[in-house]
Formats: sequence, structure tokens, C-alpha cells
Amino acid sequence: MKFIRTLAAMAAALCLAASLNAQGIYDFKVKDMEGNDVSLSQYKGKVLLIVNTATKCGFTPQYEELQKMYDKFKDKGLVILDFPCNQFGEQAPGSITSIHEFCTEKYNTTFPQFDKVDVNGDDQSPLFKFLKSKQGFKGFGNGDSASFMDEMLKKQDPDYASKSDIKWNFTKFLVDRNGNVVARFEPTVSMNFVSTVVSSKLY
Repeated sequence: MKFIRTLAAMAAALCLAASLNAQGIYDFKVKDMEGNDVSLSQYKGKVLLIVNTATKCGFTPQYEELQKMYDKFKDKGLVILDFPCNQFGEQAPGSITSIHEFCTEKYNTTFPQFDKVDVNGDDQSPLFKFLKSKQGFKGFGNGDSASFMDEMLKKQDPDYASKSDIKWNFTKFLVDRNGNVVARFEPTVSMNFVSTVVSSKLY
């Protein structure tokens, strides 16, 4: 019986992997701030930077850099998609309305912001499950913030680096004009570097 259960679990995992591979970014629908469905197919031909965000995080000032990037490249075809997430230190508390007010008032954000999501776990957004299947975790890089994140997460899970889970707020996924998920940036990655890579996909 145990062998049969194992086979069944393996089959289910293979089916999930096949399903994710068969799907494309434009097959997904997400919820806007009013709870309405938004098809990502409306962004065909655009370069997308998809970010899970938080308002009370040490990385929250990246909103300023994201807005600067959006102002610089939106006419070239960049769209930044903002998904607040409260899974990391409960650093995105409150309603989506209050989060939106904070972002627009403090950072003057104008790029699309969507309803709050989970990016890991049983209730994770199908979109983020897909993104993680295309671009896994490759490390935090170098520097003080990278070392801090590595040490903090190792205390929680010594094997964390082998998993594709989102590690923290402001993880970013880059999607090219053809719908390919071409890069993943951890929050510790320089925003100047992110901007350079984004720019390379616009021209």
C-alpha cells in the first residue's frame, strides 16, 4: 500500500510539472485591488517585472527605485506588476486599500498594483508557483545584506537554499516580450543591476 501511495504521489508531481510546463505566463489571471480578474494576456508584447512587495520591510525603499525604473522605461514597453505579500515577517499588514495609499503617498507609485497574495505554501498564487518553476533560487549574491539574509534563513531552515521558494519581500521576476521568464532577482541584488538587465530586454 505504501508503494502504491508513493507511486501516486510521484504521478501527481509529474502531472503538476507537466501542467506548469504547458502553461504560459499569459494563461494566468490575477486579482486587482477590487477583486476583479485581470488576464495577464493583456500584457503580451510587454517586458514585465513581477514583484512581491511589503510596506514595512527594510527593502521597502526599493519602491522608489522601481518607480524611477518605470518612469524611465514605461514608454519603451516595461510594466511593473506589484503584488503585496504578508508572508515574510508580516510586513505587509492592513488592507490592499491602505497599502495602495501608502505606496502612492510615500513613493508616488503609478505602476499596477494587485490584491495581496501568498507566494509560498498551500495558498500560494498559481502565478508565483509558475514563476518559481521557471526561475529557482540561485543565491543572495555578495554584500552585507546578502550575508544577513543568508544567516537569518539558515537559522530557520539549514537547507533553504536548495528550494525554489520565495525567500523574502521584493523578489523580482523578469519576463521578456515573448512571455519567457528570463531572470529572478533576490531583494539583495542591486537595483542598478536590475535596471540594466531590464533595459537589455527592451531594445
